[in-house]
Amino acid sequence: MKILVTGYTGQLGYDVFHYGLQQGLQMVGVGSKDLDITRREDVSQYLNEVKPNAIIHCAAFTAVDKAEDEKDICRSVNVDGTRNLAEAAQDINAKFMYISTDYVFSGEGQTPFKETEEPGPVGHYGKTKLEGEEVLKQLLNNWFIVRISWVFGINGNNFIKTMLRLAETRDELNVVGDQFGSPTYTFDLAKLLIDMIKTDNYGIYHASNDGFCSWAEFSKEIFRQANLSIKVNSISTEEYPTRAVRPKNSRMSKQKLIENGFSPLPSWQDAVTRYLNQLTQEVE
Repeated sequence: MKILVTGYTGQLGYDVFHYGLQQGLQMVGVGSKDLDITRREDVSQYLNEVKPNAIIHCAAFTAVDKAEDEKDICRSVNVDGTRNLAEAAQDINAKFMYISTDYVFSGEGQTPFKETEEPGPVGHYGKTKLEGEEVLKQLLNNWFIVRISWVFGINGNNFIKTMLRLAETRDELNVVGDQFGSPTYTFDLAKLLIDMIKTDNYGIYHASNDGFCSWAEFSKEIFRQANLSIKVNSISTEEYPTRAVRPKNSRMSKQKLIENGFSPLPSWQDAVTRYLNQLTQEVE
């Protein structure tokens, strides 16, 4: 099976690409320097040359705050880029997996959002990712939409690396404590995505590590496991204003995974343990 991974230099794409190689699959990675997905003819030509059996579309404009100021660029990548890839995938009859986000939901309430629930994004980034989902549904039959949240991986920047860096110069931190979701280790997610793309169990899925926490609780667990004595002050969203609105409720139900025979990802605490070990090995 030949799988094309877009955005393979990013956190998730990197792990998907390398895990696929470990599984003996024929992996092709493409980044923004290799292919501009917003150029329709280029995308069509590239896919017709490579002819993958499946595409895992990890590439996206994910800078949530920047998206509010660069709306056209964000839409061009997340909507037009997705459309170009989907149309080319249709031409070569390739399966298509679109990586979406918790930001397609309103962020209201306290219960986990179900896969069947009506989305209602409030920010531009979430709106473009939802438009990308709709493009897929309109153009293709064989599609997976996988919504993810709070990712951390070995390749690139993330919340854990930021917390560890701040801990080098501070002994006290203010972290938002009223936004809840599920941290997701890209290594665990990559295994699931590769397993999923081999099947014909198409549809919308939510995929993140098991359990929920706030950002403040997340940071406390990071410091506890890293044996760092950092005081974490839990603050409100209002005390930490950002350009884009952050969802207070990013909890997502993973029921669809279980119903379709996929193994739920391990707990987020277990994922943090393995990730910190991986970071240590990288330094050594």
